Amino acid sequence: MMDPKKYKIGVVGLGPVGMILAAHLKEAGCDIAICDMIKEKMNLIRNSGIHLVGKIEKSCFISYSFSSFDELLNHGIDILICAVKAYHVDFILDQIIRHNHNENLLILSAQNGIGVAAKYANRFSESRVFRMVVNYAGNLNAPNVVNVTFFNPPNYVASKDDSRADVSKWYADVLNSVNLTTESVDSFTQANKTWEKTILNAALSPMCGISKLTMKEAMSNPDTNEICEKIIMEAMEVAKAEEIKFPENFVKLCMRYLNNAGDHFPSLAVDLMNKRETEIDYMNGKFVEYGRKHYIRTPLNLTFTNLVRAITEKNKVE
Repeated sequence: MMDPKKYKIGVVGLGPVGMILAAHLKEAGCDIAICDMIKEKMNLIRNSGIHLVGKIEKSCFISYSFSSFDELLNHGIDILICAVKAYHVDFILDQIIRHNHNENLLILSAQNGIGVAAKYANRFSESRVFRMVVNYAGNLNAPNVVNVTFFNPPNYVASKDDSRADVSKWYADVLNSVNLTTESVDSFTQANKTWEKTILNAALSPMCGISKLTMKEAMSNPDTNEICEKIIMEAMEVAKAEEIKFPENFVKLCMRYLNNAGDHFPSLAVDLMNKRETEIDYMNGKFVEYGRKHYIRTPLNLTFTNLVRAITEKNKVE
């Protein structure tokens, strides 16, 4: 029998990904604490709870909620789930080294992009690091209310070096017990899934942010639809050079997946339009980086990466 209280879990970063995870872990009966550095958000969550609407409907209150990351670390957690933006990883790493007293703390990255889990593994042993590929998404209706826009099961979870498959299996079993379907896989499968998901994210995210077209609008327009397909093909060429294996008809599967996308903006586009930092360097920027490594030209991914960076720099000045 799976014991949901076997590990004490902390979730840092309460955007859509973090709140959806936290609500399901709470429902599964886990011993859970949550943290976000935005104090107003945490006050709202303490007073009114977390609410999921749309494709998944749930509400919950979580007893242990902090607006200070060191308080979360000092709560005695066994597994830290990081659901912050990828560009906050260095801050998280510094805080763990400074404030964490649990030398066996396990870290699970539930974040977008390529190379994120490797950043944790570079500072800690690989055996302590896990990677989750999240196949659900949502937008915030309010700081404590997530409109879950889609869930295309399963999610995937893996131990970075396959040494702690027991923990990833426990974690998958916990989420499966409350119908957030998740598969525990090996690290090689996880690498493939991470690249697949990043290609899907990169195909539309910067284009929607720059054009201000929703995902549905971008896929309905023949001109932007064509750009989307070319971005996927470019990224696939780079991925194959990295020995990533794709399912048959992957481009068609991607286009079918994206054609079912909702009439909303992906998170990178929301960040860009709200003049916040973006995760472009972990998405299209990674295809450019690995393309250069293998002498593969990536003109579309380079164009969108550099445009997003330029807009971000301009936004910082304004």
